[in-house]
Amino acid sequence: MAKQHSIAICWFRRGIRVDDNLALTAAVTEAEQIVPVFVLDPAILSRPDTGAVRTRFLFDSLRGLDQSLRQRGGRLIVRYGKPVEALQQLVIETGATGLYFSADYEPYSRERDGTIGQQIQGIRVVREFHDHVLSVPGTILAKSTGKPYTVYTPFKKVWFGTDFLQPIPAPERVLVPDSVWSEPLPENPSDFGVPDANPFVLPAGEAEARQRMHDFVRRTPGGVRNYETDRELPGVEGTSRLSAYLRMGVLSPRRLLAEVVRQREQDTEAERKGYEIFLSELAWRDFYYQILWHFPYVADSAFKPEYSAIQWENNETYFAAWCAGQTGYPIVDAAMRQLNAEAWMHNRARMIVSSFLTKDLLIDWRWGERYFMQKLVDGDMAANNGGWQWAAGTGTDAQPYFRIFNPVSQGEKFDPDGTYVKHWVPELAKLPKEVVHQPWKLSVTEQEVVKCRLGRDYPYPIVDHAVQREQALALYRRVAKGKANEDKQ
Repeated sequence: MAKQHSIAICWFRRGIRVDDNLALTAAVTEAEQIVPVFVLDPAILSRPDTGAVRTRFLFDSLRGLDQSLRQRGGRLIVRYGKPVEALQQLVIETGATGLYFSADYEPYSRERDGTIGQQIQGIRVVREFHDHVLSVPGTILAKSTGKPYTVYTPFKKVWFGTDFLQPIPAPERVLVPDSVWSEPLPENPSDFGVPDANPFVLPAGEAEARQRMHDFVRRTPGGVRNYETDRELPGVEGTSRLSAYLRMGVLSPRRLLAEVVRQREQDTEAERKGYEIFLSELAWRDFYYQILWHFPYVADSAFKPEYSAIQWENNETYFAAWCAGQTGYPIVDAAMRQLNAEAWMHNRARMIVSSFLTKDLLIDWRWGERYFMQKLVDGDMAANNGGWQWAAGTGTDAQPYFRIFNPVSQGEKFDPDGTYVKHWVPELAKLPKEVVHQPWKLSVTEQEVVKCRLGRDYPYPIVDHAVQREQALALYRRVAKGKANEDKQ
């Protein structure tokens, strides 16, 4: 069959893989040669929420992509600059007539991609593919209204009844013109203006992602089979740890779904609950993407507009203590120290610390959202924003704003032996489990015995949870009352 193009450009953004990449496969199928390119965009690299660990993971992923392409006869082309200008230059150099890429759903990306074809002279065909999610934003709508779901549960019911595309294998051959030059593969985030302070490195590449996926799905005992219970315990390795690979598109969500479903069919009915819970997490991921797609204003303001009127206290001293893991609440401090060390945090811990920041410290959720994006290797605008607004009570969650986590009872419930706390807060390592989440209960003599003197080795709580809870409720009630009065007018 005749090819549509002598040369086409395959523009990588996320989707940094050769497996189950619809854009790459279409480009290889429809062009004699392709130019696989990644453009290092200074507008993204210079954003205040661009983190060093995530940038390093991106760079390592690009090296993995280059290796995968070379195994198939190709190579990755890297350019630096504004995407439109870099792509236009490639068209001039190669005579490419096709542009293929995978859709991105963040506001900046949508604005960038909306008219990309019209801005580049010489391109005849522009094809956009949906490789980053399972349910394409805008495809799951309420039948009765034709509007997007703004509550997760009804969205989930439709999502579970959807037939998703099956994953496709990587192309066997990728032919790239020899004459196309490339910038060196990037290595150090600091070379591109991204402060690089955290030495943590998460192994990148498709092979690593696939191995981690198989380990999680097939692990016995544990893994996906025990996901229903183990996922709630920060001190247990019960989650998949695949979020960074999904975020960067190193791992295809379709491949992950197919692997989970295939393994589920081999287990008994009694063993399948964990699978359903894990698949629900993939549904949550799609849900937050479709919220960002339909309501892009959530990127910088409350989903429920009335809650933009909350008068946050925004105490900078409290915020600094929260960031450093020095609040005096052990489960909060353990979680923040894990974030700062590993560029990752357990999901239950994320809920605890975000509730604490907004409902105990009375600090704007956007402060925490930005800090997470700066630190997390899996930082994703849609999921991060959705999670923070869920915790702050400003988002899509149907639960009223008065859900406030108690950091002590949360620690006792989900880290009953103090395993997680003692690992990340070694000052508390010798405390009995009965008081590890409330070290202030120890007398001065007992503190000396366990070598943890409050105020010296570990801080006293910076706030009283009971007092702050009432202040938070009053803060939210004023906003809710104002909204009710508006509705009556």
